[in-house]
Amino acid sequence: MLDKGHLSQDKCQWINLKARSMKAQVFRGVNQLSYEEVPTPELQPDEVLVQVRVVGLCQSDIKKIRYPLYEPPRIFGHETAGVIAAVGKAVTNWKVGTRVVVMHHIPCMRCAYCMNDNFSMCETYKNITTTAGFAPSGGGFAEYVKVPGHIVQNGGLIPIPDSVTFEQASFVEPTNCCLKAVKKAQISPGETVLVTGAGPIGLMFIMLVKYFGARAIATDLLPSRIEKALAVGAEAAFDPRDRDLSSKIKELTNGLGVDTALLAVPSDKAFFQALDVTRKGGKILFFAEFPDELEIPINPNILYRREIDLMGSYSSSYRVQNLAIDIVFNRRIDVDALISDRYPLSELSDAVERAIAPTPETYKILIYP
Repeated sequence: MLDKGHLSQDKCQWINLKARSMKAQVFRGVNQLSYEEVPTPELQPDEVLVQVRVVGLCQSDIKKIRYPLYEPPRIFGHETAGVIAAVGKAVTNWKVGTRVVVMHHIPCMRCAYCMNDNFSMCETYKNITTTAGFAPSGGGFAEYVKVPGHIVQNGGLIPIPDSVTFEQASFVEPTNCCLKAVKKAQISPGETVLVTGAGPIGLMFIMLVKYFGARAIATDLLPSRIEKALAVGAEAAFDPRDRDLSSKIKELTNGLGVDTALLAVPSDKAFFQALDVTRKGGKILFFAEFPDELEIPINPNILYRREIDLMGSYSSSYRVQNLAIDIVFNRRIDVDALISDRYPLSELSDAVERAIAPTPETYKILIYP
């Protein structure tokens, strides 16, 4: 850990930056990651440079690497925790050596979307992000990441308490995203919630559902993940291929079905299964992003007659940021239980392959520059 007592407070004082270059994983095309030397980002007066200590590998990162969604070159990675290495001359409220979580998006708080709490639809939220070079794209897969002034000034840097590890702190952003979905679905104490998929996101949903006093039922294809779901708090967990799944869930819910289904996997089969076991007047929330070419045919009368609400939840919400911080920093859920694999930044390609073809024990993968 850095000794804060011996760090210079001078503006633009850099920690261990003897050269103006750094290592980064650069996206050079579909499934092409290049571990190379790039210039260390230069700061504008209102910006902050953070030395990345750990960054989570997110499914959205994997999607951006594997599919032709963005023009290269870019540096992805956004679940970032690290240490402030330099501050611009106009920055007065942050000091070199402070341990921080970096939020890669912050809304403008003034547009029509923000006024309706649709923060992730805000143009400022979408277009201003952290960067390690090239087109700003998160930048966490590098030794250093630059935080724009808008994010610095509006709550995008979160100080990490001494009692919290960098690994734990890197979960603030994904916890926010899951928490936003839980809040949007209005999950309440005593309700029963189906979580489809018990990967790292599904497991976090189970923890949050339990934290808010509801009961979680999980499904997953892997026996090890079924066991893991039970270990982190699911009341029941099943293989979705179980022919008696519907009757088993109905039995657990007094014949009604679940109040809410959270789709944590992009599967049309999972959707129809959720539709089958969701009670009349219940909710189904799409959290995982489906392939664009996939279309799901549905008779609208099913939604009309059973009064099923379909909804989606994308990215994070500024409204729940403080709650996400509290949940992670005060260990109200056990994020350490989600970590399974750790890779150096130089082996990011291997980490992506592991995430695509997980072992029975693969859950959350963390990357270390």
